[in-house]
Amino acid sequence: MDLLQKLEILSDAAKYDVACTSSGVQRDGVKGALGSAVSCGICHSFSADGRCISLLKVLMTNSCIYDCQYCVNRRSNDSPRAAFTPRELAELTIQFYRRNYIEGLFLSSGVIKSPDYTCERMIETVRLLREEYRFYGYIHAKAIPGADEALIRRLGLLVDRMSVNIELPSQQSLQLLAPDKKKEAILGPMGLIKAGIEERADLVRYRHAPSFVPAGQSTQMIIGATPDSDYQILSLTEGLYRKYRLKRVFYSAYLPINEGALLPALDTRPPLLREHRLYQADWLLRFYGFRAHELLDEEGQNLSLLLDPKCSWALAHMEFFPLEVNSAPYEMLLRVPGVGVKSAQKIVAARRTGRLDFDALKKIGVVLKRAQYFLLCSGRRREGLRFTPSGALRAMMSERCLDMLPGEKNDQLSLFEDSNIAEIQAMRKELTSCLARI
Repeated sequence: MDLLQKLEILSDAAKYDVACTSSGVQRDGVKGALGSAVSCGICHSFSADGRCISLLKVLMTNSCIYDCQYCVNRRSNDSPRAAFTPRELAELTIQFYRRNYIEGLFLSSGVIKSPDYTCERMIETVRLLREEYRFYGYIHAKAIPGADEALIRRLGLLVDRMSVNIELPSQQSLQLLAPDKKKEAILGPMGLIKAGIEERADLVRYRHAPSFVPAGQSTQMIIGATPDSDYQILSLTEGLYRKYRLKRVFYSAYLPINEGALLPALDTRPPLLREHRLYQADWLLRFYGFRAHELLDEEGQNLSLLLDPKCSWALAHMEFFPLEVNSAPYEMLLRVPGVGVKSAQKIVAARRTGRLDFDALKKIGVVLKRAQYFLLCSGRRREGLRFTPSGALRAMMSERCLDMLPGEKNDQLSLFEDSNIAEIQAMRKELTSCLARI
């Protein structure tokens, strides 16, 4: 098999790994070396599915000793197999970089022979790039669960970011669909990487101290392959952020690519909107001070598909609103739909020198279409605003759902030809509940 055939097979096999992330590393070019890394991001092009990429995203091999039900590379699948040697992959990366095709490498692998053997091959690839080819560009490597601690540490000294895929949100799901993998084998490397990053932070005052995973670590969860709820997923996400100091948790809507009694049917649509809602909720956890139990609980375990999580929370807690924008705490401003982190910071800075009105809020960047229902300026609502539950809800809904407001004429159900009657009835019930909260 020639190099081009290997590349075609192994790049296609890597497409289910999520890699849409900025590098988080600032490293200038060095005379006599190749490449650099920019902290504001390395993504400059878009793939066919809309993801922003400029990485060579590839597997060392798509052969695997595991038989995970959801994985396209599982050992029981009858698919063409290939493997790069470390030298082949290093040379390929350099040639692509010199042609300006890529700016970095995203390296993952199936587990061949053993986790240790696989990790050694990945280390040799990255070592060649760093030490022999003197490549200073961005490298993201997937840690191999079950590999020896010394190998994980060695890999962490060579790459910019590492990730350990947690894959499924619960131990029960992991036992069901990936019985060869153990939770401890996944969380162990996470803890090791966290400890290495903290050790590096203590040595930062030493100029020539080696760096260890300077861009931090991340993980990925598959959404929709198992019946785990959004509440379970977000609770796990919050725990990972707090315990392991992850930079990012990625959510990947399950694509039905394998047949199996334990998997969704092949004609099942990927839960892309659910994935989107989880990313929105993740943003609230990371930057807006929300906790998982505030967004969901034991009674309501799944995010609304009609409203974004912040709007859903606001409608469920109207006792906190409307807020007086000239005196409300910064933490509460962050919870107003239509007010972002930068907008809240500008509001706090601007009101030190004078009182704000709705025109000023618009100039600051507040999305008044949503925020006007939750804010007061000098004790007054926005002039001309007719506050009705239907109007408030309409302002926060997506265009696709506007014709589903209960009690209103609905002549455009053709928009929902791909939905069944039960789904539409469930959405209407949810809308009725939202209206009752306002």
